[in-house]
Amino acid sequence: MFVYFLLIRIAALFGHRKARLMVEGQKNALAAISRLKNEPVVWFHAASVGEFEQARPIIERMHDARCKMHDAKCKMQNAECKILLTFFSPSGYEMRKNYDKADVVAYLPFATRKNARRMLDTVTIQKAIFVKYEFWPAYLKELKRRNIETYSISAIFLRHQLFFQPWGKPYLNLLNCFTHIFVQDESSRELLAQYHITHVSVAGDTRFDRVNAIAAAADEIAIVKQWCQQPASLLDATKPTIIVAGSTWPEDEALFARYLSERPDIKLVLVPHEIHDEHLRQIFQLFQGRYTSYTQANEKNLFASRLLVVDAMGLLSGIYRYADVAYIGGGFGVGIHNTLEAAVYGIPVLFGKNYQRFREAHGLIAAGASRPVKNYREFALCMDEAIAHAAEMGKKARAYVESELGATTRIMQEIFSAD
Repeated sequence: MFVYFLLIRIAALFGHRKARLMVEGQKNALAAISRLKNEPVVWFHAASVGEFEQARPIIERMHDARCKMHDAKCKMQNAECKILLTFFSPSGYEMRKNYDKADVVAYLPFATRKNARRMLDTVTIQKAIFVKYEFWPAYLKELKRRNIETYSISAIFLRHQLFFQPWGKPYLNLLNCFTHIFVQDESSRELLAQYHITHVSVAGDTRFDRVNAIAAAADEIAIVKQWCQQPASLLDATKPTIIVAGSTWPEDEALFARYLSERPDIKLVLVPHEIHDEHLRQIFQLFQGRYTSYTQANEKNLFASRLLVVDAMGLLSGIYRYADVAYIGGGFGVGIHNTLEAAVYGIPVLFGKNYQRFREAHGLIAAGASRPVKNYREFALCMDEAIAHAAEMGKKARAYVESELGATTRIMQEIFSAD
């Protein structure tokens, strides 16, 4: 661990942006956490934004219970506790540092034994909740030593992970530091049982509850709604087919540049994963400038193109509601982004070939609601199929999401004895 953190510091010295943000944030981490000194605290730790979204339903139920603490119906244990939220990654912290349901949001102090002791000496942790893949030995061992209840939520375990390798026994033993482990699926529970890790239950993935809540509360996005209702062509007044491509990268966008030219009956809402100037210039060149920019849209240019590029953050989850078919980016890189944000609206979901690590992607494929694609030929065939059978595939997507709801309640009942 020391070598890893040293490398981060070296990278920061050479100007690596994320490393620099992390090192700078570390300087103030303990001071921020100390604002909760002498308060009872429930500590949530997430690696980044994705893991935070899994913790968020539990944090918000706890926050709501604290607001209702004097209500006779509120019987939740630890409802009076303050909420501490820590992140490992700069992207997670920078995006959620002003999250108002937590009392303090901070970087996790680098996971050394010294820092673990200092942090746990500073605040009175009642319960610690780690999300999915977060297993920091120094903190887990110190929490165990102090007999502090410690949980892992929305965890998933696979045979290839370090825990199950011949040299991984120290990491496997680390799982005994948890009071309880809530896994997403039965295969994770069975795998752990083979190694005599039995303080485990299948609770599911809290992200299903989160996307369901987002969809229920989402506001209309007037510009996008208006654009989607306009016909694709002056020659055809029928309702256009709308594709929303979310969290796209250049490899994804290249597929759509070709497909859009071959299908004059469709309209595309493109929501890039990154909206920095260089990526937007690439999109401009790829589509030869023939698109409408969300931030520059007005009455004169809104309907000038069949392509709407959303060059703004925080809108994607609400935009999926306008789609007939969704495409999720990232599958031609390290892995796909959030498929559930689209599936919750009951629409078919397509994505690239690198989806193997994502349980929900496998679930959507098995349900008949999704198709993975390896190249343009598969992309065009699967997109044509999804458009033709959008209603049927969409019902299957929604049914799959509904079948996975309830993880938040199951976890809360175990950790906080909530009704």
